[in-house]
Amino acid sequence: MTPHQQNLIKESFAMVAPIADQAAEIFYNRMFELDPSTKPLFAHTEMSDRYRTLMQTLTVVVKSIDNLEPLVPAVQTLGRRHGSYGVEPRHFEVAGRALLDTLALGLGDAFTPECREAWIEAFGILSSVMIESMEAEQSIAA
Repeated sequence: MTPHQQNLIKESFAMVAPIADQAAEIFYNRMFELDPSTKPLFAHTEMSDRYRTLMQTLTVVVKSIDNLEPLVPAVQTLGRRHGSYGVEPRHFEVAGRALLDTLALGLGDAFTPECREAWIEAFGILSSVMIESMEAEQSIAA
């Protein structure tokens, strides 16, 4: 990621942070709309806790966006954990689309094509680490 993309992510997330709970709710509702098969993954989950966890995770990522390397072990653990919940690699594409749709709704005109590309890049990096770790864990268990 370029420093400019990193700044776009920080600036755009700062605009979403004040509506964190609403943004998280929009994200999950959009994900369930895009792929209803994701909803049962949260059947035994208090969604308000999920909202909080999502926004806390995004906050950590955004604060570390200019140096993601120290986050890799935590992201790998997150990937393994998601695998144990029944998350499949295809669900990351759905989550990515839901995130972009949420940002577009929350940011309006501030979600420029350039900002969108920065978020696509960041999500791609993190989701690939999660998927790789999830698949490695599943191949060990098989």
